[in-house]
Amino acid sequence: MSTKPYVLIVDDEPQFLRALATGIRGAGYEVDTAATGDEALAKAGLRVPEAIILDLVLPDRSGIEVARELRQWTQVPIVVVSAVGEEREKIAALDAGADDYVTKPFAIGELLARLRAVLRRADPSKGDPLIVVGELRIDLEKQQVAVGQRVVRLTPHEFSLLRLLAKNEGKLLTHKTILREVWGAAYQMESSYLHVYVSQLRKKLEPETGGPHYILTEPRAGYRLVDPASLEKP
Repeated sequence: MSTKPYVLIVDDEPQFLRALATGIRGAGYEVDTAATGDEALAKAGLRVPEAIILDLVLPDRSGIEVARELRQWTQVPIVVVSAVGEEREKIAALDAGADDYVTKPFAIGELLARLRAVLRRADPSKGDPLIVVGELRIDLEKQQVAVGQRVVRLTPHEFSLLRLLAKNEGKLLTHKTILREVWGAAYQMESSYLHVYVSQLRKKLEPETGGPHYILTEPRAGYRLVDPASLEKP
């Protein structure tokens, strides 16, 4: 068996599928492909991949349905790629269990960066109680936060919000997901409530100039926590 991470790519456009498979294989991954939702589910059932790159529009069923069915039995990372750029489709895919979303057309470098990020998050060895993102240090056990040498004091809800974002570094979390995980199901529709807490966190964590560096906004969709240095790489 290959020691390379095994990635299953699902798309019904032959030319795009070949080009994407070539690019990902060239980056050091073992690759298999599927052109339909049923074929993807069958191949994933025979051998669970380390990650799945999934188109939203397939000839037999939607990518959202495929993601939802996969999530009934596996937590394999799923990166959705699609020309469908509407926010409601993006949110529906994430709510169905996708880990990230890339809109076509995209540079292969961007997709590879998202792929590396979901694979890092899926690594079970990443259980360290200390999470380091750039100069941001989050001690989960002691519930302490520092930016560089500066200690940051957070309220319990602010810490819970930051912990959730940090545990999913690089992943886009929808407003609904964050509200449910931090405040409970009764708050799932309170997006304005979440905006207030994100603003408070940014004031405590971010530099005073230059806009958000750690907590990035995906308009009308959600937030993701990133290492600022990763944004500077080509």
